[in-house]
Amino acid sequence: MKVSDVADKERFEARDDDGVLAGVLTYQVTGNVIAYTHTRVEPAFEGHGVGSALARAAMDDARDRGRLVVPICPFLGDWLDEHHEYDKIVARQTRRVR
Repeated sequence: MKVSDVADKERFEARDDDGVLAGVLTYQVTGNVIAYTHTRVEPAFEGHGVGSALARAAMDDARDRGRLVVPICPFLGDWLDEHHEYDKIVARQTRRVR
């Protein structure tokens, strides 16, 4: 699975070895803040780690660029609950609404 930032579409894309789109993670950037708004994995690729690959690539990119992350996407918020290595760059409320 190859994940790349497609900045003109404001999203990260995950594609398989044949170039088939497996999933996307959308975002919006304002200054030094990036809000990750939605993650979608195509049904044929569900359960194969596509969402996690997108989340890791997006968070690594934000960290490398020195951005503050606002995780609006519920999937990413849940993923971050298990990946505390990104805590320093994540803006969170004290209480999450489900």
